[in-house]
Amino acid sequence: MTQQEINKILRLHAAWLAKEPDGKRADFTGAYLFRANMAGLDLSHANMTRADLTDANMTGSDFTGSDFTGADLTYANMAGADLTGVKMTRANLTDADLTGDKMTDAVLIGANLTGADLTGVDLTYANMAGAIGWED
Repeated sequence: MTQQEINKILRLHAAWLAKEPDGKRADFTGAYLFRANMAGLDLSHANMTRADLTDANMTGSDFTGSDFTGADLTYANMAGADLTGVKMTRANLTDADLTGDKMTDAVLIGANLTGADLTGVDLTYANMAGAIGWED
């Protein structure tokens, strides 16, 4: 996916969040976003299903209610992100930086958290059934 394509999706998503008629919810289903810079963005309710976000920078972004089912977030930096109500079923978060994230009501069923930094993460009401690589 080119930066131009990414920028168009982000522009339409911002319009969708503002309830503008030409807006469209961000859909990165299956997108190759290796090392993408998505820091500080409002991508709440975005579809990131099966996206390859390996080594992506998503620090401080808002992903409230987004769907990361089956996404690859290996080495992703999501420090300080808002992941309230996020769906990360079977997501690969190996060695991801999740420090300080808000993950209340998150669904991490079957997620791989091996080596992930969960320092200061709020997992209140999170569903961690079958998740590997973490200790509560």
